[in-house]
Amino acid sequence: MHISQRQKSIIKLLADGAFHSGTELAATLGVSRSAVWKQINGLSDLGLGYASVSGKGYRLEKPLELLSQDQIYQGINSNTRELISSFEIHDQINSTNSYLMACARNNAPSGLICMAEHQIAGKGRRGRHWVSPFGNNIYLSILWRFQQSGPEVLSGLSLAIGIAVIRALKQHHIHNIELKWPNDIYSQGKKLGGILVEVSGESEGPCVAIIGLGLNLYLSETEAVTITQAWTDLTKVSGQNRLPRNQLVGTLLNQLIAVISGYEEVGIKAYLDEWRTYDCLKNRQATMRLANQQINGIVEGIDSNGLLLIKRPDGTVQAFASGEVTFNSE
Repeated sequence: MHISQRQKSIIKLLADGAFHSGTELAATLGVSRSAVWKQINGLSDLGLGYASVSGKGYRLEKPLELLSQDQIYQGINSNTRELISSFEIHDQINSTNSYLMACARNNAPSGLICMAEHQIAGKGRRGRHWVSPFGNNIYLSILWRFQQSGPEVLSGLSLAIGIAVIRALKQHHIHNIELKWPNDIYSQGKKLGGILVEVSGESEGPCVAIIGLGLNLYLSETEAVTITQAWTDLTKVSGQNRLPRNQLVGTLLNQLIAVISGYEEVGIKAYLDEWRTYDCLKNRQATMRLANQQINGIVEGIDSNGLLLIKRPDGTVQAFASGEVTFNSE
């Protein structure tokens, strides 16, 4: 569903979470009450719950803090600003990662950032759909060009990105966050967010990486009905009903850009010890699924290259560079 300018205007008016009468909205927008009703009736298609009460009007299920480049930049430090070549915020997009991949093919410069209020075809790992309702969560992708490193050297980048996310959340006093190899952000056994790094280029470099982050700030039960694994969001984790979304984006960008810009110099080894302190798989019984294989065993953490170590029932330990690993309870 395409978001019209009129509908975006209605969302802005309702973003405070208070009731607004149809008459008030119609007068403000210069349209009929029936036109207002038609636009509001389509909010559920964007993942926005709302209430309609006779005599009071309409209000959103939850207040929204819409993305604002000015507000985000208030929280970005000077080093980060220098490394951002361009910053785009879209009301609606198929996928922030897919958009930047197309930009990369058209020679877009390093440091291009794309965010969206709503994704129609949000991308998770292995082609999964990322549930992306309007205005509540963070859908963020960064295009970065690495001059010396090829795809193999960048294989551990998603682990380092996980560290950057946790560092940012800690600055907002959000704790109890864990990392699940290779690219999931967890809290109390439930998925909070995901990282998707897509790399293309020469084996020895240069190459381009699209680094995507999806982070649940607030996800309604209605929108989450299609999610097939245990999930959570930052309102549940933090106990805060309203998180400063734009401030959080600024903090995330400071941490993400710092990690990405220095990765070629320090590599995954600079993050291994810190990553291990957040490992939610270690010593757990788990299943690794590859193309035509299923391996059961005990996770023994990650090795010096960021590969996952699994101890099989026969006592042998095998290292994995990729694959789908799940807790046996999932």
